[in-house]
Amino acid sequence: MPELPEVETVRRGLAPAMEGSVIARAQVNRPDLRWPFPERMAERLTGKRVLQLRRRSKYILGDLDSGETILIHLGMSGRMLVSGDPLGQFVHTHPAPEKHDHVVLDMENGARITFNDPRRFGAMDLFATDAGESHTLLASIGPEPLGNAFDEKYLVDALSARNTPMKSALLDQKTVAGLGNIYVCEALFRSKIHPTRPARRVSKERISRLVPIIRNVLSDAIEAGGSSLRDFRQADGELGYFQHSFDVYGREGEPCRTPGCSSRIRRIVQSGRSTFYCPTCQR
Repeated sequence: MPELPEVETVRRGLAPAMEGSVIARAQVNRPDLRWPFPERMAERLTGKRVLQLRRRSKYILGDLDSGETILIHLGMSGRMLVSGDPLGQFVHTHPAPEKHDHVVLDMENGARITFNDPRRFGAMDLFATDAGESHTLLASIGPEPLGNAFDEKYLVDALSARNTPMKSALLDQKTVAGLGNIYVCEALFRSKIHPTRPARRVSKERISRLVPIIRNVLSDAIEAGGSSLRDFRQADGELGYFQHSFDVYGREGEPCRTPGCSSRIRRIVQSGRSTFYCPTCQR
């Protein structure tokens, strides 16, 4: 599933084609994805201007001049693809319709935004913009790791009494927004914290140092266009490249990249997910 860097990469790719432009025509080709689409979604989108595109955790949010916001979740295999952009940001002309093109937005500026999702685990919703913080999918999400509310004091307070493993604690979206399996593994490696160590047994100093490390991992991934492992594509159809910089994720049995370390990367399963770590560097 796309994590924060992949969703932010898609948001940045969509912004030049959507922000400030009117949705000339919205086409909805099925009644649902993971959940039913909102009633009259095509009608409620058509003719509306996109004021801005935001990201909250792993959701893209588009504020409309109608006072509503469209929420987009990519799910496991969802893609938001842009074609025909008159600003010259994308080289693709409008492709022929595909089987899994579930929502198509033709913009007034000539761009076309296509939500393609073969597995149909993605989702879209429409809600009143001023009620966004109370939306069922957004209400309990923690602070953004790249925002000011995510600082050393916050993370120490959030983790110091928790007996859950560090990896599980960081994957909890109530603790911090948008972190997923890949980037938690990478951040714990950079911070030299063992993924199974109970959060309350990690010193305040080490937790404090984890804050800039998480920011740096995410920033590096965004700069690389995210990570493409299976289905992820940027909005222009290109792959992300951060997977070539993984220190531990997906590298089971390969040598640790820390100078002087002779260990090999190990994989364990935590809560049904693969965890990759160095048994020597991470304690």
